[in-house]
Amino acid sequence: MKLQVVGKNNVEVSETVRAYVEKKVARLGRYLPTLDGGKIEISREGTKLPEQRFTVQATLESRGTLIRAQEKSKNMRTAIDKVVDVLSKRIERYKGKLYDKSRGTSFARQGAAVEEEEIEAPKKVVKTKHFLVKPMPVDEAMNQMELLGHNFFLFLDADTERLNLLYRRDDGNYGLIEPEQG
Repeated sequence: MKLQVVGKNNVEVSETVRAYVEKKVARLGRYLPTLDGGKIEISREGTKLPEQRFTVQATLESRGTLIRAQEKSKNMRTAIDKVVDVLSKRIERYKGKLYDKSRGTSFARQGAAVEEEEIEAPKKVVKTKHFLVKPMPVDEAMNQMELLGHNFFLFLDADTERLNLLYRRDDGNYGLIEPEQG
């Protein structure tokens, strides 16, 4: 598995931290042997809360499917441990969905479901909306999103004539998704 470990916001990733991350993420390969690779970003935030000082963002790829998690903590190793735990749960859920689709529910999953207080119903689309997508620049899309009070806005970029998705980030800024065909 090719794993890229990157430091952001003046975080130097030492060899010991890199080895620690690689060891922790390599264990996830036991649960999902088709993991091809991924990227781990470690950054330091200038927050007032010490519990959110380090942010670890992980994106793993398995046969074209992306599995992503982000966690914050007061020290780097705790944030790494938290993000690996979240990835483990998401891999377990992903594998469960694959198994349910192809063969039905296994006895092990039925036993685990009985132990939980609530059995989670399968997710489904409950509402479909249709709306006119008109060409507009990004700044107008931001204004429209603010006026609607939504956290995201789908629009046709006037310059590229392609669909884009504008979304509000946790830090209050905006993100823009420009899809590409691959």
